[in-house]
Amino acid sequence: MDFTGGETYLSSFDSKAYLTSFCTLGSKRDDILKFRLKKLYETFGPGGIRGDVLIDIGTGPTIYTHLSACESFPYIIASDFTDQNRNELEKWLKNDPEAFDQSEIVKTVCEIEGKKDKWEEKRNKLRSRIQKVLKCNVTRSNPLDPIEVPAADCLITSLCLETACKDLESYRCSIQNITRLLRPGGHLVLIGALGNTYYMVQQKAFFCLSLDEDAVRGAITQAGCTIQSMEILPIPERMAHFHIADSLANFFLVAKKEMQKIQSHDVTNLNIINKFS
Repeated sequence: MDFTGGETYLSSFDSKAYLTSFCTLGSKRDDILKFRLKKLYETFGPGGIRGDVLIDIGTGPTIYTHLSACESFPYIIASDFTDQNRNELEKWLKNDPEAFDQSEIVKTVCEIEGKKDKWEEKRNKLRSRIQKVLKCNVTRSNPLDPIEVPAADCLITSLCLETACKDLESYRCSIQNITRLLRPGGHLVLIGALGNTYYMVQQKAFFCLSLDEDAVRGAITQAGCTIQSMEILPIPERMAHFHIADSLANFFLVAKKEMQKIQSHDVTNLNIINKFS
């Protein structure tokens, strides 16, 4: 299908419908979402990645990428291109009664972490640790322009770049753009789909760039990152009958940005955090 441009997202994307279809447990697609949740806990749980600043590029209206990470990162910046996604996330952060109820996914993560009865504590901690919700555009050299943010100790992006990039060259450029926000030695966590050409939100089809493993690995390496792990979850053919996406697989990748010489004009995370807060 044809590429879906930004104007279409701004005018037609339904955040609550997306959450219902892709971020709600209790459907036949549970295995896919639980795969991501378990890998996020493995990545950010005991002995995993930790630091001061985590930036999420293309958060959407969701919270699941942050639920395990909020135990390891006190300063989280969420971002999305679409106004309605940022508004929906802001509603959840403010405990607005009109916000989509995401408590079930919080409870599921707490079960995975062995803290089944601590879900309200987890929810409150996440609300306190998401410091900003910003506009982002991955096609820009600085995706968060004009906002100045601290260099991230960890950068997450989940199912964003496939939908924002019309071809492989723009995908490679977007990887390079977002990793500029990551400090040398910091970690990139990339969650995505392979072989996906579209996804459906409330009967409307949105473009997705079909990727294979080699294309993803090549883009990460070209951006100056070393891949530490990549796990692929094949999606059974029977799931194509659900007609909301045609992915062949999901993947979960962790990479580390190669060390570079730090320039004298660079400033510490702490200094920028103080200015940014």
